[in-house]
Amino acid sequence: MADKVILYTDGACKGNPGRGGWGVVLRYGDVKKTMHGGELHTTNNRMELMAAIRGLEALKRPCDVELYTDSQYVRKGITEWMAGWKRNGWKTAAKKPVKNDDLWRELDAETARHRVNWHWVKGHAGVPDNELADELANRGVAELSEA
Repeated sequence: MADKVILYTDGACKGNPGRGGWGVVLRYGDVKKTMHGGELHTTNNRMELMAAIRGLEALKRPCDVELYTDSQYVRKGITEWMAGWKRNGWKTAAKKPVKNDDLWRELDAETARHRVNWHWVKGHAGVPDNELADELANRGVAELSEA
């Protein structure tokens, strides 16, 4: 039986592109772990993807994951669009290269290690772990400014 894990992920960007951050809240039973990081020149979508990637790669063994994101880009990308992109050689239906395909490929690889149920949660709606993921993503941005 795989371990059950809950992940809340979020990205933030000051300017788009600009300084960005990602945040993750990981829950396993009674244990809570938080992670965050940032990049100097990035986009909000890249940070949303990075949060999901970092959360999944933190898991040491295959898990049943309930992953919550406030990004429709991430949720729809992984659940609706990715199969077509892969079929089309990482091209969109309009035959253009998929934006952020480096991160989509990474997310695809991390997802393959687990059983992931993807959930969308409205951002800034008072969901405690989503709010914490947002704070962590903004901390990732802030720490770039302090360096």
